[in-house]
Amino acid sequence: MQRLKVKDIVEVISGNHKGSQGKILKFNPDKSRAYVEKVALVKKHLKASRSKQNPTGGIIEKESSVHISNLMLVDPSNKKPGKIGVKILKDNTKVRFFKKTGTELKA
Repeated sequence: MQRLKVKDIVEVISGNHKGSQGKILKFNPDKSRAYVEKVALVKKHLKASRSKQNPTGGIIEKESSVHISNLMLVDPSNKKPGKIGVKILKDNTKVRFFKKTGTELKA
């Protein structure tokens, strides 16, 4: 079971964006990298095209990836990052939980 999933709220714990929180938008398990909302923004220059998506071109800001070792899941009960573990319930379903507070996260 993966420790981090799409739509989880995470905090960056090291690097240039340390302390910033956001939701995971995309996840690349092959490279162990995640795209976090409004974290590690880069500017991308777009060429004008005839399509309806980008008729004028210009410069846009989009999220760059962050390695998952630099991310920590945020506990919804106290809004602070914490370590998580996985436990198996009586009905044989796996559930993620915060080790410090015991708060369980639904799958």
